[in-house]
Parts: sequence; C-alpha cells; structure tokens
Amino acid sequence: MHYDVFNGDADGIIALLQLRLTQPKQSTLITGVKRDIKLLAQVSKRDDVSSVTTLDISMEKNIESLQSLLERDIEVFYCDHHRTGDVPASDKLTAVINLDSEVCTSLLIHQYLEDTHGDNPYVAWAIAGAFGDNLISTAMALANVHGFTQAQIEFLKELGTLINYNGYGASLSDLHIEPADLYRELLNYPSPFALLDEPTSPYYRLKQGYEDDYKNVNALVPIYNSDICAVYEFPAQAWARRTSGVYGNELANLSPSKAHAVLTLNPSGEDYTVSVRAPLTNRVGADEVCTQFPTGGGRKAAAGINQLPLEQKQAFIDALNGFYLN
Repeated sequence: MHYDVFNGDADGIIALLQLRLTQPKQSTLITGVKRDIKLLAQVSKRDDVSSVTTLDISMEKNIESLQSLLERDIEVFYCDHHRTGDVPASDKLTAVINLDSEVCTSLLIHQYLEDTHGDNPYVAWAIAGAFGDNLISTAMALANVHGFTQAQIEFLKELGTLINYNGYGASLSDLHIEPADLYRELLNYPSPFALLDEPTSPYYRLKQGYEDDYKNVNALVPIYNSDICAVYEFPAQAWARRTSGVYGNELANLSPSKAHAVLTLNPSGEDYTVSVRAPLTNRVGADEVCTQFPTGGGRKAAAGINQLPLEQKQAFIDALNGFYLN
C-alpha cells in the first residue's frame, strides 16, 4: 500500500494535488490539522507499507519514523521546506528539500514536475499554494510569467488563503472541512477556476466561514506593539484557532518591516499556541525564536510554538523583540 502523508494546510494539500493530478495513484491519506506534523509515526509501524510520499512536514520532527521506514527498505519521496536536521543517506530516499524563505512545498513540486515531465499543467494550483503560504511576490511573479489575468491572480490568492485558513485548529472538529476530505474534493477540479462555477464547491463554503470568523478578529488590539514587533492574544475559541495563522500573514503584509505573533489560548487554559511571522523585509529568524521553547519549530519566515505556558508569555515577547532588535 502506498501512503500519501501531507500537512493539512494549503501548501501540503496543493502539493499533493499537483502530484496526483499528474501521477494518479491509489493511496491511503495521512494528514491532520496544520500543527499535526509528526505524521510519519502513523505510517512507520504499519505492516502494509510499500512506499510513502511525504509533503510539507519537517524531516527533523519525523526523523525517527523516516529512518524506520528506510531501514525496512521502503521507498520514500520527501518534499519540504522546513528544518531537516541531518538528512539520512539512503538509496531508498528521494529528497526534494529547499529551506529558502521564498520557497514552499507547492512550488518545489511545481518545479519537480517541470523537471521530470517537461511542464506542469497545474501551475495555477502551485500559485494558489504559494499565496496560501504568504509568498505573495513569488506567487505574483509566477502568475505573471504564465499570463494569468489580474482577476485570476486575485482569485488564486483568495483561494490559497482560504485553504490555508481551513488547516488551523486544535483538532479536526475545529475545521470547516477535514484536510483529507478537502483534498479529495479539490482533486475533482484540475483547474482551480472551476470552483467558481459551482455554488456548493469548497471555495464558497470556506469563504463564508472565513467571513464569519473575521467579524471577531477585527475588534482585537495588540497586547504588545513596538517598532520591532506586534503581539496579539486570541481567546480559547474555535474562530480564534481557525484565524490565528492567516491573521498573522495579514499583519505581516500590512506592516512588512515588523515581526508579528499571535498567541491563541489553548482549550486547557494553561498555555498558548503561537504563530510567528518574520518581517517580510527580513524573512529569517522565526524558527530561531520559536525553537528557544520546547514545543517550537517551523521555518525561517514563519514558525510556531504548540504549547507556550502562560508564565512564559513575557519571555516569548522578550525573545521575539530581542531577536529582531539586534
């Protein structure tokens, strides 16, 4: 049995969409909410695994499970842009990795398909994935190269944002559409623009949810604000968990010279889930700030902490401010 393992955000879903539209394959899907990244552990101990595709989850966070699969001579295709740690040396591993802050997994798959197939007829999906990962200038450049109209570009930007928004939550019950189901639905649309033609398509359902949630977001003010960074605190409510990541992207786009963080109180009331965005003018350091805390990780431009204890809130703000002050 082949397993497709992928992050439940826009980048992971759209990376797999491009692959399976080009290379159809029967597979078992393994995914979850955006922060659920140790996904290979769900595969490594199964007896029916013949091969694995892994997309948009940190190799560093999945290294033990990856090594277990490779030791069993299971072929693994791994494409990602997060921290890797030491990449295993194995002829069973095909690794397409790039940690550049202007790259995402959807773009890496786009390039991989161009290199291996001569072109990628699903480039519109790649552009939506890049927009979903807040790579605005990179997505715009690719869209212009391929001759998309301004209206098409704006739609792909909105679509990527909505799919990314859908991935945020403490559990699958927070999400409007479970990522595996959303992937299966989107697979019916080789062209993302076809979503516009069906009133019941995932695009319209996510758009309505997004608009309803943002009515709550617009009333929030930062708990810390300086020329260096701004920090927002969200309550322990489903709408807050769903909007935390995309709101961080929006803040970054509005104030590109500042770092931003959104702290969302977890349902336990004992800690926060943290989303960090590096300044768009200096897309480095988000991972370095977050990995100072035990459950932190991510990439240079965007990172997070799964469980930041309440008493460490000020220490986090000091770390964020201090990193970009220097």
